[in-house]
Formats: sequence, C-alpha cells, structure tokens
Amino acid sequence: MEKFLKIFKRNQVIIGMIHLKALPGTPGYTNNNNEILETALKEAQLYKKAGIDALAIENMHDVPYIKNEVGHEISTMMTLIGSQIKQTTQLPCGIQVLSSANRAAMAVAKAANLDFIRAEGFVFGHLADEGYIDSCAGDLLRYRKQIDAEHIAVFTDIKKKHSSHALTSDISLEETAKTAEYFRSDGLIITGTSTGEEANIEEVNAVKNVCKIPVIVGSGVTLENLKTYLPKADALIVGSWFKEDAYWENALNYDKITRFMEEAKRIRS
Repeated sequence: MEKFLKIFKRNQVIIGMIHLKALPGTPGYTNNNNEILETALKEAQLYKKAGIDALAIENMHDVPYIKNEVGHEISTMMTLIGSQIKQTTQLPCGIQVLSSANRAAMAVAKAANLDFIRAEGFVFGHLADEGYIDSCAGDLLRYRKQIDAEHIAVFTDIKKKHSSHALTSDISLEETAKTAEYFRSDGLIITGTSTGEEANIEEVNAVKNVCKIPVIVGSGVTLENLKTYLPKADALIVGSWFKEDAYWENALNYDKITRFMEEAKRIRS
C-alpha cells in the first residue's frame, strides 16, 4: 500500500483510460502519427479538466494483438505519447501494452517517467484469444530491478477477462490473489468476463479479505454502480463508460466524466 499511496496520495482513486488509435505497423494504422498524439493529448487534457485522479494509456486499437512482445515502433510511439501526457497533465499515469507485453510496458514507463503498469499473466497461466499466456512475475520483476525502475508499480490482473481459466479451475480467485501478493504484486485487478462487463463485488470483497495490497476494479464501472465499487476498492479503472454510448471505440464524453467525478467526490467525502 505504501507504493500505491506514494503514487496517488489517496485510495478510492479513479483512473481514466486513454485508448490510443492504431499504432504503426498494426492493421488499423493509417499513417497518422500526429493525429494519434494529438488525440491522446486532447483526451488527457479533457480528463484533467473533468477532475480525474489518474490516467492510463493502452494500445487497444492494435487488433489483432500479438502476445508477449511488440515491435520498437509500438514501444517508441507509446513512450512519446506517455511522456507528453505525463508532462502536460502532471497526473499519475500508467500504461498497458497489449497483449501481455509487460517488459515493454515497464521499459516505456521507465523512459516516459510513468508511475505504474498493468500486467497480464503475472501468476499462473491462462488461455487468451492471442494464445497461451504464461506467468511472468519472476522475469518481469527482475527486469524492473535491472533497469532501476522499482518505483514503478505493477498492478496485476488475476483470472483475467477475455480468457479461459480451465487449467486453473481448481485454484480459487482468493488463492490466485494470495499468490500474486506473495510474488510481490503492487495491486490486484479484478474484472468481469470482458471489456465493459461488471466485476463481481463479492469477488472484490473476497480478495480484500485475504490480501493486504490494493485491490482495483478493472472493468464494468458505471455511474450507476459507482456507489457499490468505490467504498470497497482502492482504485477503479474506467474506460468504456466515459465514452459516447459507453462503447470503448467512441469519443470521450466530457459531461459523463464530470458527473462521474462529482459523484465520486460525494461518495469519498
């Protein structure tokens, strides 16, 4: 919790997602580097104006994803964007590099002066739509040590969305959480089954009961269920609901962000 509070200065944090336009080399890329950067900065400034607590960037439009590694064209572009967002907003900022490119995310965070990464496949393996994702805790935290980046928090998905966990069906969510904590996770992310799907509040409570590190809700948060999640979680990652029609590909809706943050402040007071 010490690292979490050093980054965010409080708990019950709202983290707004910035879904970057398709990056160089991916099927959806349209040779529009300036537009990619300008759109990301515009969204970051919109979030800050609306009173968001923190930001995270993600290469969500880079479908179809590849697993574990990305090219230098991706990590370089994300470093540029992350650095400028951090300098412009001065907000806590993190990164996820899809899919499960956790070493790349750590390298970007170090170079861009970001505060945290979101890591897939930290403990145990799972089957994702990109293929089998192996656990990475030992490799990732050694890499963090090697590049002198131990101040960067690693928030880890457990029983991750968009994935099959049949191989670990005899390992409970609570046991998975305890293993991630033992393997030095800085925070545990609980999600629903897919993007925009609500996390089970009973699962959030169960993990809070067995672990001492921060618990983060990573999908399905809306204005309507905010009062359910915020008192229980240390942070909420919100993306889809802040968009037009609550769909992740659409533009941010400033009024929705301001209404959400006003309600969050009311609940926290």
